[in-house]
Amino acid sequence: MTLNHTASRPSGKAPLSVAVLDFDGRRRKAVADVLSGIDGLQVEEIPSFPLKVAELPQVLPENYSVVLLNVDCNPDLAFDLAEKLSADQMYVMAYSSRANMKIAVQMMRAGAREFFTEPLDRAEVAEAINRGTEHYSVVRQEAKAASRLFVFLGTKGGVGVTTLAANFALALAQESEGKTLLVDFGLPLGDVAINLGIRTEYSVVNALKYTDRLDARMLASLVAKHGTGLSVLTAPSDFSDDHVASPASIDKLVSVARESYDCVVADIGSRIDLFGTSLFDKSSVIYLIAQVGITELFNANRMASKFFFTRDQTLQIVLNRYKPSDLLFDEKKIAEALTRPAQWKIPDDYATARRTRETSTPIVMIDSAIARSIREMARTAVGVTGDKSDRKGLFRFLR
Repeated sequence: MTLNHTASRPSGKAPLSVAVLDFDGRRRKAVADVLSGIDGLQVEEIPSFPLKVAELPQVLPENYSVVLLNVDCNPDLAFDLAEKLSADQMYVMAYSSRANMKIAVQMMRAGAREFFTEPLDRAEVAEAINRGTEHYSVVRQEAKAASRLFVFLGTKGGVGVTTLAANFALALAQESEGKTLLVDFGLPLGDVAINLGIRTEYSVVNALKYTDRLDARMLASLVAKHGTGLSVLTAPSDFSDDHVASPASIDKLVSVARESYDCVVADIGSRIDLFGTSLFDKSSVIYLIAQVGITELFNANRMASKFFFTRDQTLQIVLNRYKPSDLLFDEKKIAEALTRPAQWKIPDDYATARRTRETSTPIVMIDSAIARSIREMARTAVGVTGDKSDRKGLFRFLR
Protein backbone atom coordinates (compact mmCIF):
# COMPACT_ATOMS: atom_id res chain seq x y z
CA MET A 1 0.00 0.00 0.00
CA THR A 2 1.28 3.50 -0.83
CA LEU A 3 1.78 5.70 2.20
CA ASN A 4 0.82 9.38 1.94
CA HIS A 5 2.28 12.33 3.83
CA THR A 6 0.48 15.53 2.86
CA ALA A 7 1.89 18.78 4.18
CA SER A 8 0.11 22.12 4.22
CA ARG A 9 0.13 24.32 1.16
CA PRO A 10 -0.86 27.94 0.61
CA SER A 11 -4.56 28.39 -0.22
CA GLY A 12 -5.49 27.87 -3.85
CA LYS A 13 -2.54 25.65 -4.75
CA ALA A 14 -2.62 21.88 -5.08
CA PRO A 15 0.12 19.88 -3.31
CA LEU A 16 3.18 19.03 -5.39
CA SER A 17 3.35 15.26 -5.84
CA VAL A 18 6.63 13.67 -4.71
CA ALA A 19 7.46 9.95 -4.81
CA VAL A 20 10.17 8.20 -2.79
CA LEU A 21 11.59 5.20 -4.66
CA ASP A 22 13.82 3.13 -2.38
CA PHE A 23 14.23 -0.65 -1.93
CA ASP A 24 14.87 -0.23 1.83
CA GLY A 25 11.61 0.37 3.72
CA ARG A 26 13.12 1.97 6.82
CA ARG A 27 15.27 4.36 4.78
CA ARG A 28 12.31 5.14 2.52
CA LYS A 29 10.23 6.14 5.57
CA ALA A 30 13.06 8.27 6.94
CA VAL A 31 13.34 10.18 3.65
CA ALA A 32 9.54 10.60 3.49
CA ASP A 33 9.57 11.99 7.05
CA VAL A 34 12.15 14.60 6.01
CA LEU A 35 10.04 15.59 3.02
CA SER A 36 6.79 15.73 5.00
CA GLY A 37 8.23 18.64 6.98
CA ILE A 38 8.36 20.76 3.82
CA ASP A 39 5.26 22.81 3.04
CA GLY A 40 3.31 22.16 -0.13
CA LEU A 41 4.20 18.52 -0.79
CA GLN A 42 2.13 15.38 -1.15
CA VAL A 43 4.70 12.69 -0.43
CA GLU A 44 4.16 9.05 -1.32
CA GLU A 45 6.35 6.13 -0.31
CA ILE A 46 6.39 3.63 -3.18
CA PRO A 47 6.32 0.23 -1.46
CA SER A 48 8.04 -1.78 -4.20
CA PHE A 49 11.21 -1.22 -6.22
CA PRO A 50 11.60 -2.16 -9.90
CA LEU A 51 14.17 -4.84 -10.68
CA LYS A 52 14.37 -3.60 -14.27
CA VAL A 53 13.23 -0.55 -16.23
CA ALA A 54 10.39 -2.51 -17.84
CA GLU A 55 8.76 -2.85 -14.40
CA LEU A 56 8.72 0.90 -13.78
CA PRO A 57 5.19 1.50 -15.21
CA GLN A 58 3.76 -1.09 -12.81
CA VAL A 59 5.69 0.20 -9.79
CA LEU A 60 5.11 3.86 -10.63
CA PRO A 61 1.95 3.90 -12.79
CA GLU A 62 1.40 7.66 -12.65
CA ASN A 63 3.66 10.64 -13.24
CA TYR A 64 4.91 12.59 -10.24
CA SER A 65 6.28 16.12 -10.18
CA VAL A 66 9.41 14.95 -8.32
CA VAL A 67 10.92 11.49 -7.72
CA LEU A 68 13.59 10.85 -5.08
CA LEU A 69 15.52 7.77 -6.21
CA ASN A 70 17.97 5.74 -4.13
CA VAL A 71 21.01 4.49 -6.09
CA ASP A 72 22.63 2.12 -3.57
CA CYS A 73 20.90 -1.11 -4.57
CA ASN A 74 22.17 -1.16 -8.16
CA PRO A 75 23.80 2.00 -9.61
CA ASP A 76 23.50 0.75 -13.21
CA LEU A 77 19.78 0.14 -12.75
CA ALA A 78 19.44 3.53 -11.05
CA PHE A 79 21.02 5.21 -14.12
CA ASP A 80 18.50 3.51 -16.41
CA LEU A 81 15.60 4.41 -14.12
CA ALA A 82 16.73 8.05 -13.97
CA GLU A 83 16.85 8.20 -17.78
CA LYS A 84 13.33 6.80 -18.07
CA LEU A 85 11.87 9.05 -15.38
CA SER A 86 13.52 12.13 -16.88
CA ALA A 87 12.23 11.21 -20.33
CA ASP A 88 8.73 11.16 -18.79
CA GLN A 89 9.28 14.77 -17.64
CA MET A 90 9.68 13.95 -13.95
CA TYR A 91 12.18 15.91 -11.87
CA VAL A 92 14.61 13.26 -10.56
CA MET A 93 16.59 13.68 -7.35
CA ALA A 94 19.04 10.91 -6.49
CA TYR A 95 20.43 10.08 -3.05
CA SER A 96 22.97 7.65 -1.61
CA SER A 97 24.52 6.67 1.70
CA ARG A 98 27.95 7.26 0.14
CA ALA A 99 29.53 10.46 -1.15
CA ASN A 100 30.68 9.07 -4.49
CA MET A 101 31.49 11.79 -7.03
CA LYS A 102 31.70 9.35 -9.95
CA ILE A 103 28.20 7.98 -9.30
CA ALA A 104 26.86 11.50 -8.74
CA VAL A 105 28.20 12.66 -12.13
CA GLN A 106 26.83 9.57 -13.87
CA MET A 107 23.41 10.11 -12.29
CA MET A 108 23.37 13.73 -13.43
CA ARG A 109 24.24 12.61 -16.95
CA ALA A 110 21.39 10.12 -16.77
CA GLY A 111 18.98 12.97 -16.06
CA ALA A 112 18.97 13.44 -12.27
CA ARG A 113 18.81 17.14 -11.36
CA GLU A 114 20.05 16.82 -7.77
CA PHE A 115 22.25 14.39 -5.83
CA PHE A 116 22.17 14.13 -2.02
CA THR A 117 24.21 12.18 0.51
CA GLU A 118 22.40 10.80 3.55
CA PRO A 119 21.31 11.93 6.01
CA LEU A 120 19.25 14.36 3.96
CA ASP A 121 19.23 18.00 5.05
CA ARG A 122 15.66 19.33 5.03
CA ALA A 123 16.62 22.91 4.08
CA GLU A 124 18.83 21.70 1.24
CA VAL A 125 16.10 19.42 -0.07
CA ALA A 126 13.52 22.23 0.23
CA GLU A 127 15.66 24.49 -1.96
CA ALA A 128 15.96 21.69 -4.52
CA ILE A 129 12.20 21.14 -4.38
CA ASN A 130 11.67 24.81 -5.19
CA ARG A 131 13.87 24.41 -8.25
CA GLY A 132 11.85 21.34 -9.16
CA THR A 133 8.61 23.32 -8.80
CA GLU A 134 9.86 25.92 -11.27
CA HIS A 135 10.91 23.18 -13.68
CA TYR A 136 7.55 21.42 -13.39
CA SER A 137 5.71 24.67 -14.05
CA VAL A 138 7.67 25.17 -17.27
CA VAL A 139 7.03 21.56 -18.33
CA ARG A 140 3.30 21.99 -17.74
CA GLN A 141 3.16 25.15 -19.82
CA GLU A 142 5.10 23.50 -22.64
CA ALA A 143 2.83 20.44 -22.52
CA LYS A 144 -0.28 22.60 -22.66
CA ALA A 145 1.10 24.61 -25.57
CA ALA A 146 1.97 21.43 -27.48
CA SER A 147 -1.35 19.65 -26.89
CA ARG A 148 -4.27 19.74 -29.31
CA LEU A 149 -7.87 20.35 -28.32
CA PHE A 150 -10.71 19.24 -30.62
CA VAL A 151 -14.27 20.29 -29.72
CA PHE A 152 -17.34 18.69 -31.31
CA LEU A 153 -20.38 20.99 -31.27
CA GLY A 154 -23.80 20.35 -32.84
CA THR A 155 -26.07 22.88 -34.54
CA LYS A 156 -28.90 21.15 -32.65
CA GLY A 157 -29.58 17.86 -30.87
CA GLY A 158 -29.67 14.65 -32.87
CA VAL A 159 -27.16 15.54 -35.58
CA GLY A 160 -24.70 12.83 -34.48
CA VAL A 161 -22.17 14.80 -32.42
CA THR A 162 -21.41 12.01 -29.94
CA THR A 163 -21.04 9.34 -32.61
CA LEU A 164 -18.57 11.49 -34.55
CA ALA A 165 -16.66 12.68 -31.48
CA ALA A 166 -16.27 9.17 -30.03
CA ASN A 167 -15.16 7.59 -33.29
CA PHE A 168 -12.89 10.52 -34.16
CA ALA A 169 -11.18 10.13 -30.77
CA LEU A 170 -10.73 6.38 -31.33
CA ALA A 171 -9.22 7.02 -34.75
CA LEU A 172 -7.00 9.73 -33.28
CA ALA A 173 -5.71 7.35 -30.60
CA GLN A 174 -4.77 4.85 -33.32
CA GLU A 175 -3.46 7.22 -35.98
CA SER A 176 -1.38 9.52 -33.77
CA GLU A 177 1.53 8.47 -31.58
CA GLY A 178 0.40 10.55 -28.60
CA LYS A 179 -1.88 10.05 -25.62
CA THR A 180 -5.52 10.85 -26.41
CA LEU A 181 -8.37 11.69 -24.03
CA LEU A 182 -12.08 11.90 -24.85
CA VAL A 183 -14.24 13.94 -22.44
CA ASP A 184 -18.04 13.77 -22.51
CA PHE A 185 -19.54 17.09 -21.37
CA GLY A 186 -23.05 15.84 -22.11
CA LEU A 187 -24.52 16.65 -18.72
CA PRO A 188 -26.65 15.48 -17.00
CA LEU A 189 -26.45 12.39 -19.22
CA GLY A 190 -24.16 11.59 -22.14
CA ASP A 191 -23.82 8.75 -24.62
CA VAL A 192 -20.07 8.34 -25.14
CA ALA A 193 -19.86 5.25 -22.92
CA ILE A 194 -22.72 3.62 -24.84
CA ASN A 195 -21.10 4.47 -28.18
CA LEU A 196 -17.82 2.89 -27.12
CA GLY A 197 -19.35 -0.07 -25.28
CA ILE A 198 -17.56 0.66 -21.99
CA ARG A 199 -18.60 0.84 -18.33
CA THR A 200 -17.00 3.32 -15.95
CA GLU A 201 -16.94 3.85 -12.22
CA TYR A 202 -16.28 7.59 -12.36
CA SER A 203 -17.43 10.41 -14.60
CA VAL A 204 -16.73 13.99 -15.60
CA VAL A 205 -18.81 15.06 -12.58
CA ASN A 206 -16.13 13.70 -10.24
CA ALA A 207 -13.52 15.83 -11.98
CA LEU A 208 -15.66 18.98 -12.05
CA LYS A 209 -16.78 18.63 -8.44
CA TYR A 210 -13.26 18.47 -6.98
CA THR A 211 -11.28 20.80 -9.24
CA ASP A 212 -9.47 22.26 -6.22
CA ARG A 213 -7.68 18.90 -5.96
CA LEU A 214 -7.64 17.98 -9.64
CA ASP A 215 -4.22 17.21 -11.09
CA ALA A 216 -2.75 14.77 -13.61
CA ARG A 217 -2.76 11.84 -11.17
CA MET A 218 -6.33 12.40 -10.03
CA LEU A 219 -7.50 12.73 -13.65
CA ALA A 220 -5.73 9.47 -14.52
CA SER A 221 -7.61 7.73 -11.70
CA LEU A 222 -10.97 8.88 -13.08
CA VAL A 223 -10.61 7.91 -16.74
CA ALA A 224 -11.45 4.56 -18.29
CA LYS A 225 -9.32 2.88 -20.95
CA HIS A 226 -10.69 1.64 -24.24
CA GLY A 227 -9.01 -1.33 -25.91
CA THR A 228 -7.51 0.99 -28.54
CA GLY A 229 -5.56 2.88 -25.88
CA LEU A 230 -7.99 5.81 -25.82
CA SER A 231 -8.61 7.32 -22.38
CA VAL A 232 -12.24 8.28 -21.74
CA LEU A 233 -13.84 10.52 -19.13
CA THR A 234 -17.52 9.77 -19.57
CA ALA A 235 -20.67 11.62 -18.56
CA PRO A 236 -22.54 10.11 -15.58
CA SER A 237 -24.71 7.08 -16.28
CA ASP A 238 -27.42 8.26 -13.86
CA PHE A 239 -28.99 11.61 -13.11
CA SER A 240 -27.03 13.60 -10.54
CA ASP A 241 -27.62 16.82 -8.61
CA ASP A 242 -23.97 17.71 -9.19
CA HIS A 243 -24.14 18.20 -12.95
CA VAL A 244 -24.02 22.03 -12.86
CA ALA A 245 -20.41 23.07 -13.41
CA SER A 246 -18.92 26.55 -13.22
CA PRO A 247 -16.81 27.94 -16.08
CA ALA A 248 -13.83 27.93 -13.70
CA SER A 249 -14.16 24.20 -13.00
CA ILE A 250 -14.42 23.42 -16.72
CA ASP A 251 -11.35 25.57 -17.40
CA LYS A 252 -9.42 23.67 -14.72
CA LEU A 253 -10.39 20.30 -16.18
CA VAL A 254 -9.43 21.40 -19.69
CA SER A 255 -6.10 22.76 -18.43
CA VAL A 256 -5.16 19.57 -16.55
CA ALA A 257 -6.28 17.44 -19.50
CA ARG A 258 -4.13 19.40 -21.94
CA GLU A 259 -1.15 19.15 -19.62
CA SER A 260 -1.58 15.37 -19.37
CA TYR A 261 -2.53 14.37 -22.93
CA ASP A 262 -1.25 15.14 -26.40
CA CYS A 263 -4.77 15.24 -27.85
CA VAL A 264 -8.01 16.07 -26.05
CA VAL A 265 -11.39 15.55 -27.74
CA ALA A 266 -14.44 17.19 -26.14
CA ASP A 267 -18.00 16.15 -26.91
CA ILE A 268 -20.18 19.12 -25.87
CA GLY A 269 -23.35 18.24 -27.79
CA SER A 270 -25.12 21.48 -28.67
CA ARG A 271 -24.00 23.30 -25.50
CA ILE A 272 -23.22 26.77 -26.79
CA ASP A 273 -23.52 27.90 -23.13
CA LEU A 274 -19.91 26.71 -22.75
CA PHE A 275 -18.68 29.36 -25.18
CA GLY A 276 -17.11 31.44 -22.41
CA THR A 277 -14.84 28.60 -21.29
CA SER A 278 -11.39 27.54 -22.49
CA LEU A 279 -13.02 24.85 -24.63
CA PHE A 280 -13.33 27.65 -27.17
CA ASP A 281 -9.77 28.88 -26.77
CA LYS A 282 -8.28 30.22 -29.99
CA SER A 283 -5.97 27.21 -30.16
CA SER A 284 -8.87 24.70 -30.13
CA VAL A 285 -10.28 23.25 -33.33
CA ILE A 286 -14.07 23.38 -33.46
CA TYR A 287 -15.93 20.75 -35.48
CA LEU A 288 -19.39 22.22 -36.07
CA ILE A 289 -21.70 19.32 -36.88
CA ALA A 290 -24.77 19.82 -39.10
CA GLN A 291 -26.95 17.92 -41.51
CA VAL A 292 -28.24 19.13 -44.86
CA GLY A 293 -31.57 20.62 -43.89
CA ILE A 294 -33.03 24.11 -43.64
CA THR A 295 -32.87 24.27 -39.82
CA GLU A 296 -29.38 22.76 -39.51
CA LEU A 297 -27.82 24.92 -42.23
CA PHE A 298 -29.48 28.04 -40.86
CA ASN A 299 -28.23 27.26 -37.33
CA ALA A 300 -24.74 26.54 -38.64
CA ASN A 301 -24.71 29.90 -40.43
CA ARG A 302 -25.89 31.78 -37.34
CA MET A 303 -23.47 30.04 -35.00
CA ALA A 304 -20.49 30.52 -37.32
CA SER A 305 -21.33 34.19 -37.81
CA LYS A 306 -21.94 34.96 -34.14
CA PHE A 307 -19.34 32.88 -32.34
CA PHE A 308 -16.67 31.93 -34.86
CA PHE A 309 -16.43 34.79 -37.33
CA THR A 310 -12.75 35.37 -36.46
CA ARG A 311 -11.76 31.73 -37.04
CA ASP A 312 -10.41 30.29 -40.26
CA GLN A 313 -9.13 26.70 -40.34
CA THR A 314 -9.81 26.21 -36.63
CA LEU A 315 -13.53 26.04 -37.50
CA GLN A 316 -14.34 22.89 -39.46
CA ILE A 317 -17.92 22.43 -40.66
CA VAL A 318 -18.95 18.77 -40.88
CA LEU A 319 -22.04 17.66 -42.80
CA ASN A 320 -23.13 14.39 -41.24
CA ARG A 321 -25.32 11.69 -42.87
CA TYR A 322 -24.54 13.21 -46.24
CA LYS A 323 -26.39 11.62 -49.18
CA PRO A 324 -25.96 13.61 -52.41
CA SER A 325 -28.73 11.82 -54.31
CA ASP A 326 -31.39 12.87 -51.78
CA LEU A 327 -30.35 16.49 -51.32
CA LEU A 328 -32.79 19.34 -51.83
CA PHE A 329 -29.75 21.61 -52.04
CA ASP A 330 -26.84 21.31 -54.45
CA GLU A 331 -23.25 22.06 -53.47
CA LYS A 332 -23.55 25.70 -54.47
CA LYS A 333 -26.66 26.29 -52.38
CA ILE A 334 -25.11 24.55 -49.37
CA ALA A 335 -22.05 26.80 -49.56
CA GLU A 336 -24.28 29.86 -49.90
CA ALA A 337 -26.38 28.81 -46.90
CA LEU A 338 -23.26 28.27 -44.79
CA THR A 339 -21.44 31.31 -46.25
CA ARG A 340 -18.40 29.04 -46.37
CA PRO A 341 -17.65 25.55 -47.72
CA ALA A 342 -18.02 22.48 -45.51
CA GLN A 343 -14.67 20.85 -44.86
CA TRP A 344 -16.07 17.36 -44.25
CA LYS A 345 -18.99 15.30 -45.54
CA ILE A 346 -19.67 12.09 -43.61
CA PRO A 347 -21.68 9.68 -45.77
CA ASP A 348 -25.08 8.36 -44.79
CA ASP A 349 -24.61 4.61 -44.28
CA TYR A 350 -27.58 3.28 -42.34
CA ALA A 351 -26.54 -0.38 -42.65
CA THR A 352 -23.14 0.24 -41.05
CA ALA A 353 -24.58 2.46 -38.33
CA ARG A 354 -27.20 -0.14 -37.45
CA ARG A 355 -24.66 -2.99 -37.43
CA THR A 356 -22.36 -1.11 -35.08
CA ARG A 357 -25.23 -0.29 -32.71
CA GLU A 358 -26.37 -3.90 -32.57
CA THR A 359 -22.86 -5.24 -31.91
CA SER A 360 -21.68 -2.33 -29.68
CA THR A 361 -18.72 -1.98 -32.05
CA PRO A 362 -17.51 1.57 -32.77
CA ILE A 363 -17.92 2.62 -36.41
CA VAL A 364 -14.21 3.16 -37.05
CA MET A 365 -13.48 -0.45 -36.05
CA ILE A 366 -15.29 -1.73 -39.14
CA ASP A 367 -14.21 -0.78 -42.65
CA SER A 368 -16.86 1.40 -44.27
CA ALA A 369 -17.27 4.73 -46.03
CA ILE A 370 -18.11 6.37 -42.69
CA ALA A 371 -15.04 4.89 -41.00
CA ARG A 372 -12.74 6.02 -43.82
CA SER A 373 -14.13 9.56 -43.65
CA ILE A 374 -13.68 9.80 -39.88
CA ARG A 375 -10.18 8.34 -40.05
CA GLU A 376 -9.25 10.90 -42.70
CA MET A 377 -10.48 13.64 -40.37
CA ALA A 378 -8.29 12.27 -37.59
CA ARG A 379 -5.22 11.95 -39.83
CA THR A 380 -5.63 15.49 -41.09
CA ALA A 381 -6.09 16.80 -37.55
CA VAL A 382 -2.65 15.56 -36.48
CA GLY A 383 -0.89 15.85 -39.84
CA VAL A 384 -0.55 12.10 -40.44
CA THR A 385 -0.43 10.87 -44.04
CA GLY A 386 -2.72 7.89 -44.55
CA ASP A 387 -2.72 5.11 -47.11
CA LYS A 388 -2.87 6.76 -50.54
CA SER A 389 -5.19 4.22 -52.10
CA ASP A 390 -7.73 4.60 -49.31
CA ARG A 391 -7.54 8.36 -49.47
CA LYS A 392 -7.95 8.41 -53.22
CA GLY A 393 -11.28 6.62 -52.92
CA LEU A 394 -12.35 8.93 -50.13
CA PHE A 395 -11.52 12.08 -52.05
CA ARG A 396 -13.39 10.71 -55.08
CA PHE A 397 -16.48 10.38 -52.86
CA LEU A 398 -16.11 13.87 -51.39
CA ARG A 399 -15.88 15.62 -54.75
